[in-house]
Amino acid sequence: MSPGTTRCRIANTRRDRASGVARLQEAREALGQRLRELRVQHGLSGTALAESLGWAQSKVSKIETGRQTPTESDIRAWTRATGNQGAAPELIARLQTLESMYAEWRRQLGAGTSARQRTSIQLEGRATFIRAFESTVIPGLLQTPDYARHRLAESVKRHGVIDDVDEGVRVRMQRQEVLYQPGKRFHFVLTEAALRYRLCPPEVMVGQLDRLIAMSAMSAIRVGVIGFDAELPESPKHGFWIFDDRMVLVETIAAELTLKQPQEIALYTQVFERLASVASYGSDARRIVTGVLDDLSVSLGNA
Repeated sequence: MSPGTTRCRIANTRRDRASGVARLQEAREALGQRLRELRVQHGLSGTALAESLGWAQSKVSKIETGRQTPTESDIRAWTRATGNQGAAPELIARLQTLESMYAEWRRQLGAGTSARQRTSIQLEGRATFIRAFESTVIPGLLQTPDYARHRLAESVKRHGVIDDVDEGVRVRMQRQEVLYQPGKRFHFVLTEAALRYRLCPPEVMVGQLDRLIAMSAMSAIRVGVIGFDAELPESPKHGFWIFDDRMVLVETIAAELTLKQPQEIALYTQVFERLASVASYGSDARRIVTGVLDDLSVSLGNA
C-alpha cells in the first residue's frame, strides 16, 4: 500500500470518528435541554434542584449543557424532583440510545467479521419477533454461504479489517439456526431490486434465489417481495431491522445505528408495515423471484 493510500485511509477514519463524536454530542445536548425544560417548568433554579438532590450545582449545569452524561439514577432523581416521574422511561430510552447509537464498523469488525456475526447471534436469540426490510441485499439470515462470502469480503475490503471471511461465513450460517427455534417469528420484506443487483456472479445469485424460494415456504417465516410495478407508500431509503418492540438497527456505510427511543421504534414499525402492505407474498412473491431466475438463466446461457 502506498503512503498516499495510507494517509487517505487515516484521514477517512478520522472524519468518520469526528462525525460520530458530533452526533453523540448533539444527542447529549438534546437530552440535557429536555432535562432543563423539566426543571424550568417546575419553577426550580439550577441551584435549588442541586440542593434538593444533594448535588454540586455544577453537575446540574454540566448535564443541561451536554458536558456530562447523566446516569439512569440521575434521570430518575431529576424527574422525581421536578414532579415529572412519568417522563423517566422516555428519557432513559434516550440515554440508552445515546450510549449505543453510534458504533463504528471499524471497531465492530476489528476482531474480524465472525465477531460481528456472534453479536448478531446473541441479539437475534433474545428476540421473539424479528422484522427486516432490505432494499439492496438479501438479509443475512436468508443468505447462502456463497452469497454471504461476497458480502463479508466486501466489508473486509471496505474497512481494511482482518480477513476472516471463511470463519465469518461459518458463523453467519450458524446464525441461521435461530430460524428453526420454536416460538420465533420472522417477517422479511425485500425489493425486487435486491434480487436483481449484481453483487455477486450470476451462478451465485441463482443459488441464492433458489434458497429464497425454499425459505418462503417455512411456516415461521414470512417473505414479501415489493415488485417494480408496486406503488410505494414510502421511499425505501435504507434497510433496517426491528427486534420485537425494543430496538431498531440501521446499517450505514460507516456505522451501525442502534435506536431505542419509543418514538423511533414506532416510526420504523409504521414504515415497515406500510412497505410490507404493498409486498407480494406466497405464490405471487415466488413468481417475482422465478422471473428474476429466468432472466439470470438467460444471462448464464449467453455467457
